Amino acid sequence: MNISFDLIEDKVEFFEADNLRTLEKKVDEQIQHNKAIMLSVHHVDHSVSIDENGRRLYSAVVHFKVKK
Repeated sequence: MNISFDLIEDKVEFFEADNLRTLEKKVDEQIQHNKAIMLSVHHVDHSVSIDENGRRLYSAVVHFKVKK
């Protein structure tokens, strides 16, 4: 029986929330989780969109890469 452990080198995660504080909390929690598997933030992209009722939806895409 062979057991193989592959290192995750790249990971992209998507987040969304109704307010900026909640979005920031979600992203920060995931950053802490990914540190445990040796991934650090490589790039962050974020945006806000407004629906027809004027409600805002905040979203973020975070690209994690292996620490070197």
